[in-house]
This record gives sequence, C-alpha cells and structure tokens, in this order.
Amino acid sequence: MADARRSRHPVVELTLARFRILIREPEAFFWAFVFPILMTVALGIAFRAAPAGIVPVAVVQGAHAAHLVAVLEREPSVDAFTIGRAEVYITLRDGRAHLVVEPGTPPVYRYDPTRPENRLARLLADGALQRAAGRSDLWAARDEPVATPGGRYVDWLVPGLLGMNIMSTGMWGIGFSVVMQRSRKLLKRLVATPMRRSHYLIALVAARLAFLVLEVGVLVVFARFFFGVPVEGSLGALAAVSVLGAMAFGGISLLTASRARTAEGVSGIMNVVQAPMWICSGVFFATSNFPDAVQPIIQALPLTALIDALRGVMLNGDTLAVLRGELGLLGGWTAASFAVALRIFSWR
Repeated sequence: MADARRSRHPVVELTLARFRILIREPEAFFWAFVFPILMTVALGIAFRAAPAGIVPVAVVQGAHAAHLVAVLEREPSVDAFTIGRAEVYITLRDGRAHLVVEPGTPPVYRYDPTRPENRLARLLADGALQRAAGRSDLWAARDEPVATPGGRYVDWLVPGLLGMNIMSTGMWGIGFSVVMQRSRKLLKRLVATPMRRSHYLIALVAARLAFLVLEVGVLVVFARFFFGVPVEGSLGALAAVSVLGAMAFGGISLLTASRARTAEGVSGIMNVVQAPMWICSGVFFATSNFPDAVQPIIQALPLTALIDALRGVMLNGDTLAVLRGELGLLGGWTAASFAVALRIFSWR
C-alpha cells in the first residue's frame, strides 16, 4: 500500500489533497450546495406558476360609483371596490388596486402603464364598461390554454443559478485558495519541493472539476424532483457545457489571483470581475432588458455564454453543434485567461 501511494503522480496527490480540503470546508459545502438550493426554493415559490387571478379595480367614491362597481363585478376576473379620492395614489402605489376608475362621462382611468398587471386591469375594466354602455362584441373567441414545457420562471431560473454557481465556486474555490496559500508562504514552500509548478496549477483545476460533478448534479436533481425542471438535452451535453464553463472561470480565477497578496485584495478584484456578470448575464432576468448599445459587451461575457448554453441544453434540447458559438466563446476565455495567468503568476 505504501509503495502504491509513493508511486502516485504528483498531480494525483495534489488533486486529492485539494479535493479533501474543499469537502472538509463547511463554507464551501454551504455555498456550493445549500445556497443554490435555497435560492431555487425561494424564487421558485415566489414566482411559481399560478392560476389566473382576480384583478383588483378601485372606483373613486362619488356619483355613479355604485353603478360602476356593479358593472365591473360582472366581469369574472375583476374585483371592484370603492375608495376615497385621497386614497387614489396610495392605493396604486401599494398595489391594493391595479387600476383606479374615476366616474365621469367618459370615466378616467388612473394606472401605471409600465406595469403589465396595470395594463391588463385597464383592458378588462374598459371592456366591461364599454359593453355596459352598449358596445357589442362581433364574436366570442375560443380560448385554448397552453402550458409550454420549460416555460415557467423556475425552469428558466435554474440554468441561470447553475451558471452563477459554477462561476462563483470556481472563482472563490481556486483564486481565494491561491492567495491564502501565498499570504501564508505555502506557495513559496511548495516551489522548493520537487513538485513542478504546472503540477500544482493542474491539480487546482482538476480538484475543481471533480467537485463540479457533485455541485451540478445536486442542483439539477433537486430542481428535477422538487420543481419538475426539465433537462431536454443529453446529460453528456450538459456535462460538457458545465466542464467548459468551469475551465473558463478556473482560468479567470487564476488570473485574478495571479498577483494578489491579501484576502482583501483578491476579494475586491473578484467582486469587480463577477458583479457585472451577476447583473448583466441573465441569471435572474433576460439580457434583452438592457439597451442594444451594450448588448455586444453583454454577449461577450463568459457567464452569458455559459448560461445561454445551459438553457439551450436544459430547455431546448440543443446539441453541442448548435451551441458552438457559446462554446467557442467559453473556449476563448479559457485559453486567454490561462495563458495570461501562467505568464504573470507570482509564487511569492
């Protein structure tokens, strides 16, 4: 047994040592496994698909207010009630009503057009009042409700959380560890051993990839069994995208930690690197919400490419050939970041 252990390649020994450190750190366990699950549960419940609700509509007290309330109550999707004139803006601000109707000829609609629910309330109330005033519909359309597979917010959210987790644990798991070992003079001691420098860096990435199997698997399985989040594509494609994403952020983490000497310094650098991607790369909302002028920058971010590829596999069933653009971008980030990091990396 002792001979077998001595015959192991240095990369294997370093990888096993790094992997043991990762799984023995309570903080790493929490951020890699517990935190993304908690985020999935919280956001999945908050934005769960719900049946068509009742739209609250307020009518300002005054002449004909009772008549308008009675007319609006005939609409099955409207809940009408009266309020005082001084309550108009408070009612809209607090969401007690999505629309305020002020009696008159014609009536006045007060609402916020930037809110989709307010525009819906306006359409429903106007239709009910117009029909009561004598307007007749030319036909009654037939409704056919459609439930699109993967169309729920939680389905769209999970690939975003998965990409964010791959980025965050990769950045902190590699970069922060390197800086802590540098600040404690451990890197200097390792360089003095027969170990090659390349062995140490390869072991960091190899341990990260081994940890990735558990990290991705736990979140995907949890989302599948508790929320029914689909994986339309192959597991092999999902694994390949995840590995390439982890490699890209492994290189970026080495680059951010290549010269930093303190925990505070590397924390600041990593936050500067990650914050724009947390906001812009489509983790919680679509990248299309940003102006066209900044879209080329957003689409060039590695997290954007990773999340788009994960959503392509999980929701659309895309193959790796279809995702060649996103994979090529991740490959470019991997090659460039590792090349620069290895050139400027400081061991002291």
